[in-house]
Amino acid sequence: MGRKPNYGQNRADVNRAKQARKEAKLEALKEAVARRKSGEDPQEAEADAEQNLQTEGDSNGQ
Repeated sequence: MGRKPNYGQNRADVNRAKQARKEAKLEALKEAVARRKSGEDPQEAEADAEQNLQTEGDSNGQ
């Protein structure tokens, strides 16, 4: 007979992954802001941040 599912552990895993995605997104946005303030090309900084978010989303299994 199989084991009883541990829904609490499954929920915790989902929440950890969600928090990691949120932190990665926030970090990318902070880097983009820092680049804009330092005088780099703002269009390039935004494009880099969006590209980083897309590639991180792909690596998270989405």
